[in-house]
Amino acid sequence: MNAPTTYFEHGTAAERWERARLFFDAKEYATAARILHPLAEEAPEQLAPRLLLARAYYHSAQLSRAEHELRAILERWPVEDYAQLMLGRTLERRGRAAEAAPYLRLAAAMAGEFPE
Repeated sequence: MNAPTTYFEHGTAAERWERARLFFDAKEYATAARILHPLAEEAPEQLAPRLLLARAYYHSAQLSRAEHELRAILERWPVEDYAQLMLGRTLERRGRAAEAAPYLRLAAAMAGEFPE
């Protein structure tokens, strides 16, 4: 068994999840991502850590990582409207507005927002 090598890896999954949320809430997004990445790998079937990881990547301007994580989320949970919205916004920030548009429209429709 490998002993944890850093503070970020120390503790149970629940303790690391709480630690990641504290860093995220403190706007320490890159640190939150360092904690969340292994959690998301340990439990890929859990949406919450993966979605928070994508948000941490987005807010820390790690946009290619955010895009990758969001695409993986949508592959597994295609009806996750917040992931649709985040992928659209991530693509916009990357200068790919045309590619973002369908994700943003779908997220709006899933949220019950229809153009007038």
